[in-house]
Amino acid sequence: MNGWASANDKDNQKGLYLARAGLCIVCHTDYENNGKPLAGGRPMETPFGTLYSTNITPDRETGIGKWTDKDFLRAMRKGVRPDGAHLFPAFPYTAYTNMSDRDILALKAYLFSLNPVRWKNKPVEMNAPFRWRFLLGSWKWMNLKGGPFQADSSQSAQWNRGAYLAQAVSHCAECHTQRDAFGGLKKDMLLGGTAEGPEGELAPNITPDNETGVGNWSIDDIAELLKSGRKPDSDDVQGLMQEIIEHGYKDMSKQDREAIATHLRTVKPIRNKVEAED
Repeated sequence: MNGWASANDKDNQKGLYLARAGLCIVCHTDYENNGKPLAGGRPMETPFGTLYSTNITPDRETGIGKWTDKDFLRAMRKGVRPDGAHLFPAFPYTAYTNMSDRDILALKAYLFSLNPVRWKNKPVEMNAPFRWRFLLGSWKWMNLKGGPFQADSSQSAQWNRGAYLAQAVSHCAECHTQRDAFGGLKKDMLLGGTAEGPEGELAPNITPDNETGVGNWSIDDIAELLKSGRKPDSDDVQGLMQEIIEHGYKDMSKQDREAIATHLRTVKPIRNKVEAED
C-alpha cells in the first residue's frame, strides 16, 4: 500500500478510520516541511520545551517495525516504549489508555500495512529536569488512570459511543482543558478551554455553558463543525483545529460526529471565557 489515504483490505479500514479519528495522521506528519505521512518530525511546542512527533511507519530501524502487539498495547495504555523508557505525555496515552484492545490492535495492523519510511526521530529540546524520562513515573502516578473505557449503562448507546470517542480516541480534553504546573489536566476544568492550548493556540470552551461555551449550539451545530469547520455564526475554525478536521474528523461518519456532540452536550458546564492575553 502506498501512503495513508486508503486501506488495502477491510481489516485495515477500521485502523485507518481510527488513525484519522485519533489524530495520528495529524500529529505524526510534518506537513509544514512536506514530511512523509506518519514518519514524524512535527514540532510540538510545550511550556517545557519542544518535542517532535515520532516515526510510526513500520520501518524496523527508525519506526515501529519491530514492535509486537504487546509493545504497542503497552505504549498506548501505559506510555512505555519497548525498551522500558517512559513516553512523554505529548503522546496522549492518558486518553488512549481508554481505548479497547480491539481498536488499539486494529490501529497497529493498519500502521503495519503502510510502506515503511526510513526517517530518524529527532531528539527532544527540553532543559533538565523536564527531559528526564525517569521522572515521568511519578507524573503517571498522578495523571494516568488505566483503561479501558467503561460504558455507562444509564446512558444510550449513542451517548456511550460519543463518550468513548471524545474521551479515548479523539481525546478532546487533551487540547481543551487547562493544565497544572506539571502538565496534568485540571479535572475541575475538564473541556472548559484554555488560552495555552497545543502549539500555543487558544482552545475554546466546549462545555455546554450558555455564555462562554457551546451551550447554545445544537447537536447538528457541533457535528457540522467537526465535518466542515464551520461554526453556527458562519465563521470558520483556523489553525490546528482546521488541520484536525481536514485530516481527521471530516472523515468520521455522521453517526460518530453526532455521537460526540451528544456526549459533549451533557458534560458539566464550566463558566470560562477563553481569550488571548494582551
